[in-house]
Amino acid sequence: MSGSTLGRIFTVTTWGESHGKAIGVVIDGCPAGVPLEEEDIQKLLDRRKPGQNRFTTARKEGDLVEILSGTFEGKTTGTPISLIVRNQDQRSRDYSAISEIYRPGHADYTFDAKYGFRDYRGGGRSSGRETIGRVAAGAIAEKILGKLGIEVRAYAKKIGPYDASEKEAVEAYLNEKMSKMDSVGGIVECRVTGMPAGIGDPVFDKLDANLAKAVMSIGAVKGVEIGDGFGAALALGSENNDPFRVDGNGKIRKKTNHSGGILGGISDGSEIVLRAAFKPTASIAQVQESVNRSGENVEIQVKGRHDPVIVNRAVVVVESMVALTVLDGLLANMSATMDGIENFYR
Repeated sequence: MSGSTLGRIFTVTTWGESHGKAIGVVIDGCPAGVPLEEEDIQKLLDRRKPGQNRFTTARKEGDLVEILSGTFEGKTTGTPISLIVRNQDQRSRDYSAISEIYRPGHADYTFDAKYGFRDYRGGGRSSGRETIGRVAAGAIAEKILGKLGIEVRAYAKKIGPYDASEKEAVEAYLNEKMSKMDSVGGIVECRVTGMPAGIGDPVFDKLDANLAKAVMSIGAVKGVEIGDGFGAALALGSENNDPFRVDGNGKIRKKTNHSGGILGGISDGSEIVLRAAFKPTASIAQVQESVNRSGENVEIQVKGRHDPVIVNRAVVVVESMVALTVLDGLLANMSATMDGIENFYR
């Protein structure tokens, strides 16, 4: 299976299955000398782990990370960093009844069509649990970005039709849908502050293109927009363009930020604003129509422990994917000009 690696210089390769022995990630291209302890990574993993409230899956996982390689005396060595999180609360029997049936909204059918088999225990590599490796790597990326004065922060923007800040309305909406054995989607917004201008390439490796690919690679994401996004299609050029001005310090600034911090695939020095649309959780307990591997029409009722909404747990995953992409872009940019190379090696 190819396609498990992200990045050009700061590369991240995730491995493992939802109901296998462990989930993990290998990070290559990390500079030596970055202070790194397991506690630094655990902080982000704790934000995505299950069982934190009644609106998340009841699967009990500590998601405790172990650093297997790439550090010495609390600092990175410049060699590949290998991280592992061991699975503890697998209940593969919960999935035995659907081993021959394709779950609606899941990757069961497409995975089988591609490989001729599938790991039906929670989706295997297609499970949301794969994102543990992304978040663990993202914690390292955020540490490095912090040293450069760059902050990446994501948060829930909408839960279903409601603004995420409307707590009572959101809880009532979730309770109603849970009582009907249904699920909901939502929107995660991510902002990057402190970003310098000039990061990204103008053709196939546009910064916004790489961000979109990274975030779209999260299993439940069905749409990504940057800046005004789809709203820009309804605007006029005079409304959508961001006027440039020189501030009191002689710096070039924009009066507005409809572009979301990226012009021509390259960062423009203003805040990067990105939003990701998450579909409703595919696993619901309602009876649904489907087919089995023998080509017969059947009905299916998905049992087990599932999130009625994944938006809150997905926030840190979006944040991590953005951090990984931004850091990789920054490292790639170090060789963009001859002056930069000469200054580095003088």
